[in-house]
Amino acid sequence: MIPLYRSRIPALCAGSLLALLAGCAVHKPAPAPAVKHAETVQCRAAPQGDALIGTWLSVGREKGIAGQLRTLFVLHPDGTMAYAEQLVRGKRPPQGLDESGCWHREGQALVLRTTQSNGAAVDLHDPIYVNRYAIVSQAGSALTLRGRDGVLKARRMPQGYRLPY
Repeated sequence: MIPLYRSRIPALCAGSLLALLAGCAVHKPAPAPAVKHAETVQCRAAPQGDALIGTWLSVGREKGIAGQLRTLFVLHPDGTMAYAEQLVRGKRPPQGLDESGCWHREGQALVLRTTQSNGAAVDLHDPIYVNRYAIVSQAGSALTLRGRDGVLKARRMPQGYRLPY
């Protein structure tokens, strides 16, 4: 005679095997969410002869930041812009930011709208990518702007100028 507990072992093993196999079954994945197409921004050409068109460099120090901050922005006649920032601290390699997008004037303000940051598209609805600067003065090769971080004094550079590394 076989004890009762021995006769249940094959039934328990079969049940466990079925449960294990059910866990390995292929489940159909949920449908992927609809892909949102990237939005684009159309840059507006600047008025012909606009004095802001050109390459501008600001070099200075900012409160709370150790090192020299170099800011280069290039305002093209077609309304596109390139913006680069570089933090230089002693013998350390410089840290940088490289953005591109559009620019335009709004009265006595310069508006920079970033569409790409370090080569990646940005969220166009995020206000951090729109910067407004009051144009304090512009005389020849000198430009003074006031932004949310204070005053930015820049000088005109030759076309094609790049930040040194």
